[in-house]
Formats: sequence, C-alpha cells, structure tokens
Amino acid sequence: MVGGCGPAAAAFERPRRDAWPSRRRHRARGGGADGSSAAAARAVLECSLGARTRSGGRAGPDRDLAVHLLVDGAGSPDRGQPAPRDRSSEAEEIGGAGALTDTASTTATDFYARFRDQLAKAIIGQDGAIRLCAIALVAQGHVLLEGVPGTGKTLLAKSIARALTLDYARVQFTPDLMPADILGTSVYDLSTRTFALRHGPIFTNVLLADEINRAPAKVQSALLEAMEERGVTLEGQQLPLPAPFFVMATQNPIEYEGTYPLPEAQQDRFLFKVRLDYPTPADEMEVLRRWESGIELRDPVKAGVEPEFGAADIEACRAQVSQVVLDEKIRRYVVDLASATRAAPEIALGASTRAEVLLMLAARAEAAFDGSEFVTPDHVKALLAPAFRHRLILRPEAEVAGQTPDSVLDAVASRVVPPR
Repeated sequence: MVGGCGPAAAAFERPRRDAWPSRRRHRARGGGADGSSAAAARAVLECSLGARTRSGGRAGPDRDLAVHLLVDGAGSPDRGQPAPRDRSSEAEEIGGAGALTDTASTTATDFYARFRDQLAKAIIGQDGAIRLCAIALVAQGHVLLEGVPGTGKTLLAKSIARALTLDYARVQFTPDLMPADILGTSVYDLSTRTFALRHGPIFTNVLLADEINRAPAKVQSALLEAMEERGVTLEGQQLPLPAPFFVMATQNPIEYEGTYPLPEAQQDRFLFKVRLDYPTPADEMEVLRRWESGIELRDPVKAGVEPEFGAADIEACRAQVSQVVLDEKIRRYVVDLASATRAAPEIALGASTRAEVLLMLAARAEAAFDGSEFVTPDHVKALLAPAFRHRLILRPEAEVAGQTPDSVLDAVASRVVPPR
C-alpha cells in the first residue's frame, strides 16, 4: 500500500460507506437548492424512509443530512474521520458499498446456499472452509485461516468481506506494527488545543488480520478484548465496537520463517482454526481454465462476487439458529468431549469451557444450515476438529511420536460414546 506516513498508515486499509446507497438517491429537479427544492427533496426522502421502515429495512436517522445531500450534492459523513477519501481503493471495492438488503426472510439453508454461491465465483475447491466461515459468522465467532502460501487464505477473507454489505478494514501484520496501529490512539488537536481519540481500523464490522503471526505477541494481544467483549479500552475509555463484529485472521504455519506463534489466550478466542490445503487436481485445472478465460480470481470484485448480505440478513439467520433444539444429551456430549481432551495422556492443555460454549453454538448453526430442527451428535462431531485443534497443547513425547491435535481428537471422538 502506497501513501500515508509511518507504519500505521501503511498497515491497514479502511473503506468508507456512502451515507445513502446509490440506488436510493433522488435528484431534486428544477430550482436548485432553494426552499421549494429542499421541501420537495425532503418529501421524497421521508416517503422513501417511511417505506423502508415499514418494509423492515434500516431507517435513516440522519434525515436533515440526507436532504442536504440531495439538494446541495454534499459529500457523505465519515463517522468523525477527517478527510474524505477516493472510493477507488481496493478496500472500498471489497466492502461492497452501496448495496442493501431490504428483506431478511430467507431461511438459514437459503442463506448458506447464497453465501456459498457468491464465494464460489472466486474460491475453487475450498467448500469445507467456506462452510466453516459461514458457521462462524452466524454463530458470532471468529476464524483463523491457516495454510501454506498460495492456498487462498487472504482471497477467501476478502471474498467474504465483499459478499457482506458491512464496513470492512484490513490490517497487514508486520514485525514493526504497534497495538495503537490497530486500536487507535489519542491525538493532539492544534485547533482546539485538546486531545481527541482517533479510532483505529478495529472499529469496523469485518476485520481482516492478514498474516497475524508476522507480528510479535504484544500486537496480537491487542485483539483479545475486542474479540471476546466486542469492545476496546482506549485511553481509559471503554468503547463498543460496531455490530456485527467478525474477525478473520490468516497465518502461515509456524514452521515458516519470520512467524511468531499465537499466544494460547489469543487462539482460544477463535471459534475455528480452518486449514486450507492444496486443491484437488480437478479444482486446480478449473482454476487454470478460469484464468485462461480472462477471469482474474485474485480480485473478488473482478471475479464477480457481489455484495448481498447485510446486518439484517445475518441477524435473521442468527435468530433462526437460536430456535434449533439442543437436547440435554447433546450438551452432555459436548462436555464429555471437552473433558476427554483434558484427560488424554497426549495432551498437556485441553479444551476450555469457552471451547464448549462455542462448539455448542456452532453445532446449532451447522444443524440450521442442514435444514434440521435439532442438533445431532453428527453435527457436533463434524465441527470437533476445527473447534478444538488450536486450543490443545500436546506433550513433547506425543509430538515426538508424531501425534497431532487432529489425530488426538479422532481418538477422543472414538472413545466418547455419543448419545442415542
């Protein structure tokens, strides 16, 4: 990224939203910005606002500002950020500004099918990873994407951000990054002779922490409070983050040069650790065919991914997921699986209580995507490895013997008898 000053400016991209979506704009006709034109614009706008409110869409609270936009052609507000920026940057295209969803009546199954179809325009051969990301989004979790370079980690995260009509920011983690570059800081304003808080890129809906293990632990830990509490403490003030808040982090395996292992507390904040392996030969052939046909797959916008899902869609899907029945026997099964990881001789640190809660919520979303009205043991077992693998610490002798978290979890799943 070129431009800005210092590592903070180069480390993240922050898109902006228009205050009013382009497809809802009306132009006042004949008369310019006089009183009659303003009144006419206000009437058109309030009619549109009333229709949107009645139809369940988002009501526009800034009526006077919107009328000013219609009559005078003024620029849109930027939530306290100083200068408006050109909307031609990659981050703005990825964020999908200007699209709205006025209804949220689709089922969870339909939501996932549409979500998968949008991402399939840019992502080939990673269906399992796409499903886990959709589950995490609906279950209010966060996702850690791990894979060797070139397997599509960043592309997957950018494609998800493109498909969502939400604010999006990207932070490129580097060894010289500081916590203030993510959270924000207090800046002295010469005009008012006072200090003012400048929000960092974490004040967004969708945050991409790219190559998170390229930065030292103190920078990684800047996300701890935000991921768990959906808020940050900045200069002694507790500030809430926008809702929904969804973190996608990418990392290379820790064996690669220039990487730092994530702290255990940081890893425990992620609902899933999703591993992106190499595609099958058939999928790689499809990638080559699309590139040869002129489709640039590394750019979700050029690949055809459209912004389709807003906050109302996500909240409606979450409401449906909350209605999925979770029997007491399934709760006991989740607890038994977590307890078995703590008792396994190969494991020094087992799954936490937070892991149990997140697995339960994720299993509900998995059942809803399947169209089921209740959670089954199969739904829990399907998510056991991605939900627990990053929380386990193996004993040295187990690692020497070639054991992995996934192999230990397979053994645990075979020992714990599921309910009938």
